[in-house]
Amino acid sequence: MFEELQNSPRLLLEQDLQPIQGSRFQPTGFPDLGAADFRRADGKRMLLVESAQSMANRLEKTCLKGDGPHIAEELTGLPYVVAKLSGAVETETSSLVEAHRINSPWIISDNAFQAEFMKRSGCEKGKPIAWDKVAATLLHFDPSSLVHGLFLVSLDSRLRLPRALSGFIEASEVVEVVSGGVKNDALDPTGKIIQAKKSVEKAVYGNVPYPRVEYTAGRIVAYFNLDLALIRGYGLPQEAERLVIALAMFKIKRFLSAGLRLRTACDLAAAGDIAVKAPAFSLPSEESLLEAVQSGIKACAASELFAQPAVTTIQTVAVKPKAKSESSSAPVPSE
Repeated sequence: MFEELQNSPRLLLEQDLQPIQGSRFQPTGFPDLGAADFRRADGKRMLLVESAQSMANRLEKTCLKGDGPHIAEELTGLPYVVAKLSGAVETETSSLVEAHRINSPWIISDNAFQAEFMKRSGCEKGKPIAWDKVAATLLHFDPSSLVHGLFLVSLDSRLRLPRALSGFIEASEVVEVVSGGVKNDALDPTGKIIQAKKSVEKAVYGNVPYPRVEYTAGRIVAYFNLDLALIRGYGLPQEAERLVIALAMFKIKRFLSAGLRLRTACDLAAAGDIAVKAPAFSLPSEESLLEAVQSGIKACAASELFAQPAVTTIQTVAVKPKAKSESSSAPVPSE
């Protein structure tokens, strides 16, 4: 399936998008900044609809069972690490949903897991890193880390893997659509009557009008970049390399088919077929890619490249730090 990609450093894809209804959409916003409205060097007005950080999260979510922390049933057998929390909180989390994956403190703080990772990867402080062993270890515990990258700063600050799959959405020829609304208070529009016991912080009473800014655009495009050279550079066995590539492509396809409702007022749909900008390659269907991923999971498991069982489970105790007493937190008077 991927023979045409053997000599290509990148797979570059573009997908035109359009609002599923009407012409307006709400872009991503940033604290103290709002929408990322900018101009290109040629003066054309542009808008960042979805950032690389947000796209990474959305691409990761495509393979979760619901919102996680477990993997989708059709991908059963793909390794990941689960932390079962007890004590101050009773819940589960996993390397599929945690920031930087297995570098989550709920996972990497486990001494047995940490020792096993260091042993398999051959990592020792003061010695060069064998990146092929690191990649093989990540494949063993969580192949998704090879797609989305991670920073194992808790083990060694040199253990940083960039994203093999990245993406973002931009709009061009953009124009603001300024409107507004009001939060209505049926009990007292003036806001002069409030609850006697203020148990909710920042409660808002009365009618509150607010401005709203949306956008229209001449074109909205989702861009995807799959770093094939990076994946090949890990020196994985062929079945593992093909699995990682197929998994990344599957995530793209599933995002475009099921993940384009970015916000309440930003519900998009693909307009036309996805365009492969480099190299000359026809992107397989979502169904074909799922089959390739499932075949890759079986092949890697048969070659004993995966953890057995595929889901590594860690028992983690959560505690609440003791509150400082007033006497210990009070400033010490000077003599």
